[in-house]
Amino acid sequence: MNKEEFRKKVMNALERRFFCIPSFKIYGGVAGLYDYGPPGTNVKSNVLALWRRHFVLEENMMEVDCPCITPEVVLQASGHVDKFTDLMVKDEKTGTYHRADHLLKDFCMEKLKDQSLSVEKVQEFKHVVAMFDDFSPEQLGSKIKEYGIVAPITKNPLSDPYPFNLMFQTSIGPSGMIPGYMGPETAQGIFVNFKDLYYCNGSKLPFAAAQIGQAFRNEISPRQGLLRVREFTLAEIEHFLYPEDKSHPKFRKVADLEFLMFPREEQNGVKDAIKLPLGDANKRNLYLFLTRLGINKERLRFRQHLENEMAHYAADCWNAEIECSHGWMECVGIADRSAYDLRAHSEKSGTPLVAHEKFSEPKEVEKLVITPVRKELGLAFKGDQKKIVEALEAMDEKEAMEVKAALELKGDVEFQVCTLGKAVTIKSSMVSISKEIKKEHQRVFTPSVIEPSFGIGRIIYCFFEHSFYTRPSKAGNEVEQLNVFRFPPIVAPFKCTVFPLEQNPGQKAVAEQISESLTAAGISNIMDTTGASIGKRYARTDELGVPFAITVDTAPTVTIRERDSKKQVRVEVRKVVRVMQDLTNGVRTWEDIQSKYPSHPSISTADKFLEQKQRRFTTIFGVYTSIIIMGIFVTYWI
Repeated sequence: MNKEEFRKKVMNALERRFFCIPSFKIYGGVAGLYDYGPPGTNVKSNVLALWRRHFVLEENMMEVDCPCITPEVVLQASGHVDKFTDLMVKDEKTGTYHRADHLLKDFCMEKLKDQSLSVEKVQEFKHVVAMFDDFSPEQLGSKIKEYGIVAPITKNPLSDPYPFNLMFQTSIGPSGMIPGYMGPETAQGIFVNFKDLYYCNGSKLPFAAAQIGQAFRNEISPRQGLLRVREFTLAEIEHFLYPEDKSHPKFRKVADLEFLMFPREEQNGVKDAIKLPLGDANKRNLYLFLTRLGINKERLRFRQHLENEMAHYAADCWNAEIECSHGWMECVGIADRSAYDLRAHSEKSGTPLVAHEKFSEPKEVEKLVITPVRKELGLAFKGDQKKIVEALEAMDEKEAMEVKAALELKGDVEFQVCTLGKAVTIKSSMVSISKEIKKEHQRVFTPSVIEPSFGIGRIIYCFFEHSFYTRPSKAGNEVEQLNVFRFPPIVAPFKCTVFPLEQNPGQKAVAEQISESLTAAGISNIMDTTGASIGKRYARTDELGVPFAITVDTAPTVTIRERDSKKQVRVEVRKVVRVMQDLTNGVRTWEDIQSKYPSHPSISTADKFLEQKQRRFTTIFGVYTSIIIMGIFVTYWI
């Protein structure tokens, strides 16, 4: 089947078994919002639990939990208020909005399918796809007009592109005087708490802080189902490091590991990702996390952002991309945010978000010395003096030397003060800037930050696709395709099903006892006491991705069936819980269990056994009935 048919089949199974459905479905739904049902919620909880174990516990990280609602001043400092925008266009007749860059990209990708295109046109469209993130509104509008791009459904003309901020705006408090936004990421909660996190870590670097939370982005035209939504779960980590040393202590253990890498210089529209040795321990960790979930390692790559794609805060950025039916999708971003955020919040809040390093021996260092002349500043700016002094003292070396050069050349300079929201004129008499050699016992600096950011919903959707397959099953005289999700036990929504082979009180009681024991051991399970055939019960749980099925037939033993191989072993009732603990915790593999316990006939043989048992009962019943009838007949005849 083609990609679209495959996607529809997966989504049909997900919605029918209530892994996820459009939110507010009975009211027609809202684009970009989805609900997770019971099995989907269990999968998500298991993925997040694995994420915590794999990253937070393994790396001894500190975890925080911060509010979704964020005051505007925080997002002004981070740059989101001014820069967190996409360009959109409007259908001039219906008023429907569309994301401009998506329309241009879709148009170019469709054109590139045309085998008759000239080499020049192929290169042109590939160049546009590579560079559209760097287009200004005017450039994007020009391309849309040049190519005659219209509204996708109505074919109506489109407006010129204009920016739209993706954040959901709100107000805090009954007066509405405190503007705020629903957080577009969880990272800012970690950055504003740096001072306390640093103290909690004994005032030492490096360290990492993590947070799992909801993020909100008011997408212009959500599409691609679970891959582009307006509310989603992010799991983010901020590694705080020395600016000159961004190495990882465990790097030597993984330096030789290879996987698909797509560096910037390879992305010219011709070359593909290549296998390269690992260059980053963060990439290694999330690679192992994703493959442990069940992501196909051959459909996972790390792609470096092009220069024009970089976020306003990033010095470098790589994406972990997973291939699905929609193409290669960004699921994890690894950004070198340098010291951007901590410096921005330090300046905006007036609270130094810095670290200290004590030297074993005093060092002679060239020190930037900024000395505001408070008297002169007070006479000139009166009540604004304090904010101007703080802004001058917060200058980094590059900015300070530029101000010094301008003052020496012209005698004054226009100086931007963010806390005032305007520029002021600083004269040479108002500040002294110099470099001096000083002996220091410690240094004060702003740490650098490396951030892996996980889009949990996107990872889960790609995981759903990578886990899905169909297999034939004979139903009557026809062969039907049964859906199966190949979930690893560690993230499966339920670890096993438990059911009696037949509808009798004795088997049902044993099944209930096993289910209760599994629950007490923390192993999620489903009881199935319906009268359906064993084959149908297996098919139902295979579609839910349940890895093991426990069938109660002839005590004191039961059978345990593995989902994908359909192989079965016979295990004593008293050992079932321990076996399931070993399997679901990864202590033992299914192959280990098969080698230890006796095998049992497959599902088809079991079904035949049950049918034969039923036929024997019918035959015996028929014989006894015939004997009784014959006796009555003989008695009557005599």
